[in-house]
Amino acid sequence: MTEQRNSALTPAQADRAAGVLLGLACGDALGAGYEFMPARVNGEVVVMEGGGSFGWEPGEWTDDTSMAIAIAEVSATGIDLRSVEALDRITSGFVSWATGARDVGVQTRAVLSSISDSPTSDAATSIAKDHFARTGRTGNGSLMRTAPVALAYLHDSQARQQAARAVSGLTHGDDEAGEACALWCDAIAHAVINGNLEGLRIAVDVLPPDRAKLWHARLDHAEAVAPHEIPSNGWVVAALQAAWSAITHTRIPLDDPGAGSFPAQHLQLALDAAVRAGDDTDTVAAIAGGLLGARWGASAIPLEWQRIVHGWPGIRARDLIALGLLTARGGRPDSSGWPSAPIQDYSSFPGVQALAQHPHDPGVLLGGVGALRSLPLGVDAVVSLCRLGADEVPAAGVADGDHIEVWLIDSASSAANPHLDYLLDHAADAIAVLRGEGRTVLLHCVQAQSRTPAVAALYGARHRGVPIEQAIGDVCAALPDAQPNAAFMNALRVRC
Repeated sequence: MTEQRNSALTPAQADRAAGVLLGLACGDALGAGYEFMPARVNGEVVVMEGGGSFGWEPGEWTDDTSMAIAIAEVSATGIDLRSVEALDRITSGFVSWATGARDVGVQTRAVLSSISDSPTSDAATSIAKDHFARTGRTGNGSLMRTAPVALAYLHDSQARQQAARAVSGLTHGDDEAGEACALWCDAIAHAVINGNLEGLRIAVDVLPPDRAKLWHARLDHAEAVAPHEIPSNGWVVAALQAAWSAITHTRIPLDDPGAGSFPAQHLQLALDAAVRAGDDTDTVAAIAGGLLGARWGASAIPLEWQRIVHGWPGIRARDLIALGLLTARGGRPDSSGWPSAPIQDYSSFPGVQALAQHPHDPGVLLGGVGALRSLPLGVDAVVSLCRLGADEVPAAGVADGDHIEVWLIDSASSAANPHLDYLLDHAADAIAVLRGEGRTVLLHCVQAQSRTPAVAALYGARHRGVPIEQAIGDVCAALPDAQPNAAFMNALRVRC
């Protein structure tokens, strides 16, 4: 087990760790419908609509995320990814996925098809080296999937780099591909721990002088040109450059909640820029998404994306969050059993059975977690504002895409909810979207005391035209124990 490698995470670090695989998958799914297409630099809309050469469903990820999941399913157990056992399990996972996959990269297919009868890491590594020796410059297939390795070794740079190179080498025998993976993993780990994008340059600084000079020049070029001006982004170095260009060329929005401007929107805008680069759009956006998720967290990823993102092997957003958190915690859930426990234990909390009708919309019910577990008649959509057990999502009788989970912590500390204003808006807007589809919505947290009334009041103000002070008063009257914390109340009043 590897729990000693990663120390306890703060709430903000846990959010960022949870954002890594989810950000990768959302970038992948966003770019899936535009793969092999020209750059979109004339204002064409980029949406997560699926389609493309392989007929992806809206929100469906491609081989980029599927291969990352094959790694994460192993890393989430806490095993050392450098071990033969772990590498063999990853190799077997790759082969299992590739057997029925619609889209497998040329180089990856060449390696995996050669070992399908005996999928060992030694055989894969050997064939990958031979393949590179015959063909020369390598593709971006190992970089696109490397993010789970960063989460497995957040505090151990040497082990992280060794594991990144070893996992890369299972299909890509080029040392430069392994080096690119190690650098990107360093950047992701740094972003999770420190909440900034400085890790890539720091990682380059410690390379041997000739390699550091080369990589700094490559990053300088990426920062000097737009993503679509970097050709051949199917090559590992160009793919990294294009992702970095999209990230660094995208301005971080001002923090102005009243104007609907939030720094967390950088993630969505930068992924849009990555897709606009054209050609290998899903992979460039997946690479960028892993780092952007590490910088901004799961709480920054649009709920409309989280609602529909899905793919092999039949999992969704919350499963990606669970794999990321378990990997970052060395294979262990937190002290409450989350995110692995089937049911999240709230038995010691009073008021979980609270239930009331929204005072400004009879199609929205407000409740505690007890209302989720005994869903009121007619409810066919849920917006959850608290942690839930693995078997509680989706709620009984509710479709996967109609149960939306919001990463919102009931705390007055700005450190607990670094994107509070953004999240409150998105949670209120998610209710409006579901209502616009004709759904009857349950909005709930644990006790309906702080999170639920805050979001309910904002929904009333943003979408029902009720002045915010009246909305707060009406919601608190409907929920007699309601008392949103000071940070939530300030966010409501400042915005409206």
